[in-house]
Amino acid sequence: MRLRMTMTAALATLAGAVGLYPLFETAGWFAAGLGAVLAVAAGGLVARRLRLPAPLQPLVALVTLLLCLNLVYAAPESVLGFVPTPVSLRHLVDLGSAGWGAANRYAAPVPVLPGIGLLTAAGIGLVAVLVDFLAVGLRRAAPAGLPLLAMYSVPAAVRDDGIGWVPFAVGALGFLALLMADSREQVGGWGPLVARRRWSAPRDGADTGRPDTGRPDTGRADTALPGSLAGAATTGGRRIALGAVAVAVVLPAAVPGLQPRGVFDLRGGSGGDTRTVTTPDPLVSLKRELTQLDDSAVLSYRTEDPIGPGYLRLYALDRFDGDRWTYSPLRSGPDDRLRDGDRLPDPPGLSFGGSRRVTTRVSVREEVRDMTFLPLPYAPRRVSIDGDWRVDPESLMIYSLRDSAGGRTYTVESVLPQPTGEELENAGGYPAQIVRRYTDLPEGVPQQVRELTRRVTAGASTVHDQAVRLQRWFTDTGGFVYDLTAPAPKRRSDLLDFLLHSKRGYCEQFAASMALMARILGIPARVAMGYTAGVQSGPDEWTVRSRDAHAWPELYFPGSGWVRFEPTPSGMQGQGTATAPAYSTPTVSGGVGTDSDSSSSDDSPSSAGEESAAPENAPRDPAAARPEDAATRPQGADEGFSALPWAAGGLLAVLALAVPAVARVIARRRRWAALAGPGTGPGEGPGEGARDVPPGGPDGPVAASASDPASAAHAAWRELRADALDHGLEWRAGDSPRAAARRLGEVLELDEAGAGALRRIARAEELARYSRRRSAEPPERLRADVRTVREAVAAAAGRRARLRARLLPPSTLDEARGTLRSAGDRMAALAARPDGPVARLRALAARARRGGG
Repeated sequence: MRLRMTMTAALATLAGAVGLYPLFETAGWFAAGLGAVLAVAAGGLVARRLRLPAPLQPLVALVTLLLCLNLVYAAPESVLGFVPTPVSLRHLVDLGSAGWGAANRYAAPVPVLPGIGLLTAAGIGLVAVLVDFLAVGLRRAAPAGLPLLAMYSVPAAVRDDGIGWVPFAVGALGFLALLMADSREQVGGWGPLVARRRWSAPRDGADTGRPDTGRPDTGRADTALPGSLAGAATTGGRRIALGAVAVAVVLPAAVPGLQPRGVFDLRGGSGGDTRTVTTPDPLVSLKRELTQLDDSAVLSYRTEDPIGPGYLRLYALDRFDGDRWTYSPLRSGPDDRLRDGDRLPDPPGLSFGGSRRVTTRVSVREEVRDMTFLPLPYAPRRVSIDGDWRVDPESLMIYSLRDSAGGRTYTVESVLPQPTGEELENAGGYPAQIVRRYTDLPEGVPQQVRELTRRVTAGASTVHDQAVRLQRWFTDTGGFVYDLTAPAPKRRSDLLDFLLHSKRGYCEQFAASMALMARILGIPARVAMGYTAGVQSGPDEWTVRSRDAHAWPELYFPGSGWVRFEPTPSGMQGQGTATAPAYSTPTVSGGVGTDSDSSSSDDSPSSAGEESAAPENAPRDPAAARPEDAATRPQGADEGFSALPWAAGGLLAVLALAVPAVARVIARRRRWAALAGPGTGPGEGPGEGARDVPPGGPDGPVAASASDPASAAHAAWRELRADALDHGLEWRAGDSPRAAARRLGEVLELDEAGAGALRRIARAEELARYSRRRSAEPPERLRADVRTVREAVAAAAGRRARLRARLLPPSTLDEARGTLRSAGDRMAALAARPDGPVARLRALAARARRGGG
């Protein structure tokens, strides 16, 4: 029946199914998949019990899968609750159709509705049928990895974030377990395996033929048994498998840019009710657009409104982490998908009496790539566009999980806030939820920024007056200069430098700084990013180019909702097409925000004119720098090449390559240092254990003792063997010391001094292994002999072999294997002892079962 292989195939399928978890809101899907896999395994066992041909076994598994689905999802319409009927089958088909429709309506993670659960169970069950057929029916476990891989392709195709390293490792280990089980079954076909412990204690009264050393004999490895050989092969296979999985998981984290979320991102995505579907940093593409030399048209739009639609917003960045602005994870539920003609959610805080309605028809150029957010006049009310587009109900950003706006034409009806300065002056109190979310500040905002904010707005009597003073300080009285060569802010120190010292930057710095200062004052604020209105190219047509990319702050006022301000200098000395709204430019008097106070303020230069008059620091003319549309290139890249990640990766690679050489030097020094001390001369009597072969055989690790000449001989022999392996010389494990020395002498063609050194090393090892006599050679002499032979070996080897012996000595890996083997043997021997910890735990468990405490 091959029960073991059947159950292993089922476990491998379940392990592969773990990678599907980012697609669902709850874990109910896994229970459905578990039932399907168990049903398929039962069907396979029945088919093999009946000795059906292999091609017919999947049919039986499919029948049991259908019975399982019928029992779970169509029991009332079935005979005896599980036997299918035409009504139950029709119910399954209808439920599957409903689940398919729901899956297309929802974005991942989806709720586990009955229809979605049915489709999930059926899909996992079909994969289980294929794995069982290939691995158990046809005895081809390797091709069974293809259907397992197919389950990983689903979340990989749907999600940009991938699935995380933990599900990948679980699935990979499941597939490797299937391969090892299949290999064991193949070897078992040759005959029964000999189950024998690697270390076994001799029976009482048995004569081992070894001298009495006064120490307990824990036994020796019996490597001649077939079972031991099979066990060694299995152990090696496990090590290779675990090493491969570890490399696959860890290596991407060491490659710069390959794993931006880090190797310890266990979530595999945002999960829950939200999902981030965006470029890693929208402001990075803004920097590229403003600094490229090509003047590429991004889009054009038509509107009958003579004033125009105003700015076109892409993103609303509401989260500030202390260094950068970004936006909250976007909700994507069943009601968020756009349908032609549907009305969008009401814009927060906007009373439609103080607004005007604008209809805009936007055409995005075909050359634009990966624009997954729509540029729209805020606030959109209806959007007509082909494709799968969704709306975030709080920010009213329109985005897609799979489509791009490039080459599309769409129509948007917008309600544009039209407040007056007086209306903003008299705005009422803020809703509590708006205050909590949009005035939140991280810990560690510099105190200098807080003090500066209070000085700039000193004397302001209303929130609107505070906002106007902030805007005017940036554009007029604060001495700021628009400069595209300024680096993008990445740390809090960059913010301090911009506000207090350099005062040079572009729209990102101006917008981010004003939004932060507004939050310090308790004004709800966020940063918007998109395009200015562009340039009019016809009676009712406007063209927007990449140089029109822009960022600006939006402040919340009850009754008007989110209204924009413009702290970035405009015109020829700033952002060319930026315009300040009328409600943000009333005349103010007094306070630091005035012209009279700005020149003497501690936080402004001696005069704005002095700073802007310097020829070398003059702002770039937008007409001389025609940016290229960043949407035509992959998003998420930084604004320039950074050598730091690659330098760090190179340093790690160099350190990794140096590990074998360093380990070889350390092993050599430790081996000889352990022999330093008195009592190593030839005049002492035979030490206990002089004939003991070290654990792992004569070439195994040496636990040297200063009072034991045998340890010195073993250390010299180990060094000789390591030098031979490092230089690529043949070393036969079955040779005696004399035979190994004779073979080396023939290869090396040693002179008299070298031949004598080699003979002394071999003689000392012979005496240590086979005789009660001690070696007459002191450790210092053996160490000098090893050095002599090493020089001869290096001289006989080629330059490439000598270089490999220094940088990548093969003996290091052999030493590591020997150490691991010795540790495993000692642990096995310790576990086999009657008074060992394993025996004690078993005795305790037995007493607990008997109730004896």
